[in-house]
Amino acid sequence: MDVLHQKEEKLKEIIRSYGRVAVAFSSGVDSTYLLHVAHEVLGDKAVALTAQAAFFPARETDETVDFCGSRGIRHLVIPVDVMEVDGLDANPVDRCYICKKNLFSTMLKTAENEGLGEVVEGSNLDDDSDYRPGSRAIAELQVKSPLREAGLTKADIRTLSEERGLATWNKPAFACLASRIPYNERISPEKLAMVERAEDILSDNGFTQYRVRVHEAPSADGYMARIEILPEEFGRIMDDELRNMIVTTMKEIGFDFVTLDLGGYRMGNMNRGIEV
Repeated sequence: MDVLHQKEEKLKEIIRSYGRVAVAFSSGVDSTYLLHVAHEVLGDKAVALTAQAAFFPARETDETVDFCGSRGIRHLVIPVDVMEVDGLDANPVDRCYICKKNLFSTMLKTAENEGLGEVVEGSNLDDDSDYRPGSRAIAELQVKSPLREAGLTKADIRTLSEERGLATWNKPAFACLASRIPYNERISPEKLAMVERAEDILSDNGFTQYRVRVHEAPSADGYMARIEILPEEFGRIMDDELRNMIVTTMKEIGFDFVTLDLGGYRMGNMNRGIEV
């Protein structure tokens, strides 16, 4: 634990050196911990910035508002129309780069206009292990990643978050809704809304880690939902009453077929075959 606290002290030193910061805040494990520490170190000189876009569920935005409101943290919610970003709806393999370049450019402009200082975000040391083209946009724009700089891993951040009493310490990993659509299959507001509503069903029924992937059905003019959950939760989803409810509700949402991926949830499932 001493090593862990040394990393945290290094993080505080890094944040203190900025003088004032705008924290890109999504309500995830990493950005919540980063904002908490930044506010502890800098007080009112730490401000939260949240992008409100079709790629992010409304419940996540609501959580950012509640967190900042409960702690008296200044919070700016920035509407961003990601569907108007050139080339993004085609869903190329560098979608995350295009999106992050747009989102963080908008945040940088907001921070400059508001006199908020450095823009910082919550990438950690483990994020280099998956295909993350968004990291290139962050580097190009010179957005700071103090968690990574301090040598903190996801496990470190969860441990320190629990120690500080942050409810997010065991929050499941989350990625933007666009990540549920296979590369080169077109992104649409309809698909994004279907994913959000489908995942709300799983969340409301107590599933802890999940994804609902959207596939265009090859033999029909419609969509297939591929549900990923933890293997240890397979038994519960196969309960007849719950299974029938999920299938019925997801078909009402607009899915023609509802399937369970027997491989279970796996982070970065859509990135298989892409070189990191």
